[in-house]
Amino acid sequence: MPDFLQLMESWSGYQPAGEVAVNESALSALIDLMDNKQRWAPHRHEYLLKEVITTTDFPYLFGVAIDRQMLALYRNTQADWRSWFKVSRVPNFNSHTREKVQGNDTVLPLVAEKGEYLVAPMSDHRYSIAALKYGRQFDISFEALINDSMGAFSNIPERFARAVLNSEAFLATSTYASAAGPNVGLFGTPITDVDGQLVTNQGVLPLTIANLETTCSLMTLQTDVLGTPIMVRGVHLVVPPQLEFTARQILTSANKQWLDTAAGAIIPMPTANVISQYGIQLHVDPWLPVVDATATDDTTWYLFADPAQGAAVEFVYLSGYESPEVCMKNSDKVPVGGGGPLSPYSGDFATDNIFYRVRHIMGADQMDPRFAYAQVAP
Repeated sequence: MPDFLQLMESWSGYQPAGEVAVNESALSALIDLMDNKQRWAPHRHEYLLKEVITTTDFPYLFGVAIDRQMLALYRNTQADWRSWFKVSRVPNFNSHTREKVQGNDTVLPLVAEKGEYLVAPMSDHRYSIAALKYGRQFDISFEALINDSMGAFSNIPERFARAVLNSEAFLATSTYASAAGPNVGLFGTPITDVDGQLVTNQGVLPLTIANLETTCSLMTLQTDVLGTPIMVRGVHLVVPPQLEFTARQILTSANKQWLDTAAGAIIPMPTANVISQYGIQLHVDPWLPVVDATATDDTTWYLFADPAQGAAVEFVYLSGYESPEVCMKNSDKVPVGGGGPLSPYSGDFATDNIFYRVRHIMGADQMDPRFAYAQVAP
């Protein structure tokens, strides 16, 4: 295929990306051609690709196509962890504070006739969080590009999007779990919050209807540093895959059963399973068995308040860079016979490999422990 190789090596007429206007029709046609939506025979598909690659704006269109396909896959996948994380943005890579001001919601004191209105005691403390840069380099060999009739193109956007989604999910899970079980930065018996108050938000109860009721009740008893009840409602139940069916049975069962004790006595129980009316949302986190390396990774479960009520964990993106970025490396080869620069598709000088890079900027950290509870069942 010398003619095809020559087309790939040639870079004449190339214009920088910023100087080329996006032709949406051509871009759509290119994406359909790359995906072979018309189901052309291999030889016909190769011929059409050779034909389109002769256009001077192909490299730019190809780059835009890869980026758009990846972003479409990335944005169309709704990450489950976003339900119980507070998601926000930060303007730079510096460490940013989250102010925790308490005091104005305490019970109002009685004011006597002509008495003075007093200032309420305030508590002002801070959490911190920062966005960090993550990324990876992908490469495709020149030989694979030619021998597979550019078939390697088809799954590049999918791999990029999957890598970013996996990275986000792993970071999210690692924020509230660790190799030693529930993350000690968020859970404890007790844990000391930034305001100095001791907060107990970890137990050893297995996942049952009664124990879920107990954990919800324990969360509602949490108070702020000034002793004011904050009435936390645990509405997001997060479990590893091994507890999914148990959790679904608990949340969908309309009734409870009577219990027989070892002595043979029958203990009456309310027949209605009110926990199914509590509005708890179930989330199965497949990364929990990966992050948690303990023997109880398959029996540990978590309860989170809705982020609108209060954030136990927060996930941030860098403003203006909320979506992942894909770029391609220019060839570092120089033609001996002179002429213009070589196409990036000619590969690098050392290996002839063609390099792509994906970058994503994100961060996550623990916030207020009162808005989460972990149960590590033995």
